[in-house]
Amino acid sequence: MSDQNDIFLKKIPKTFRELVDNNELSEQKLDISCSVLTAQETIGDPKRKDFPIQKGKGKMMQARFDSSYGQAFTDMPNAFTGKLKDLITLSLKTNYERAVFVSGMNAVLRELKMTDRTVHCKDEGPKKCSMELAKMIAEEYGQPKIALFGLQPAMAEVLSQEFELRIFDLDQDNIGKEKFGILVENGLCDIGEVEKWADLFLVTGSTLCNGSIVNFLPLSKPVVYFGTTIAGTASLLGLKRFCPQSS
Repeated sequence: MSDQNDIFLKKIPKTFRELVDNNELSEQKLDISCSVLTAQETIGDPKRKDFPIQKGKGKMMQARFDSSYGQAFTDMPNAFTGKLKDLITLSLKTNYERAVFVSGMNAVLRELKMTDRTVHCKDEGPKKCSMELAKMIAEEYGQPKIALFGLQPAMAEVLSQEFELRIFDLDQDNIGKEKFGILVENGLCDIGEVEKWADLFLVTGSTLCNGSIVNFLPLSKPVVYFGTTIAGTASLLGLKRFCPQSS
């Protein structure tokens, strides 16, 4: 990661620390009850079994600050309990620390009413979200060629029926496999080549926790991030986010 794009070690933590200090929150206790959520707790019963969290490819960490909750999807879940001053001094060098920081930040910003929709939708939510996404894209972008980074199966299925779509993922069990008539490509790819092809990028907010979000920040093509993980960051940085069914 270049210094210019190192989002964790620079802009987001700095901005968040300033908010904590300005609101005199550093001594308040932050309870991240990871409470690594189960798939059932996270998405309920979406009437399909191919979401990554159902396949054990990651877990949802949930933080609580006062009466508000924040989440982050990660492949390195674990518990953390501490004060906000402990949260804002994490090194953010591992996926675990980034997930702790992101879920905690989401909860705090939700409590401060600076972000919203920080808890994942359940049951029919993913399907409804996907249908609303397709409608939004058609209304705002027409018929774009879409690069989907992060195999969200409900989205991929709906979008593949209406748009020209390429799917990228980091899960080795998906790469090289055909999903909804589309060959899943490696997410570790030549972003420049993809940008020449695509008119629109749809990017999972979990790229925030694995650090790969830095690959998408410099793009000149439109980028829409989805999911609860990126709620607070999208609000802080003015990134476009789509997550209509979350609460």
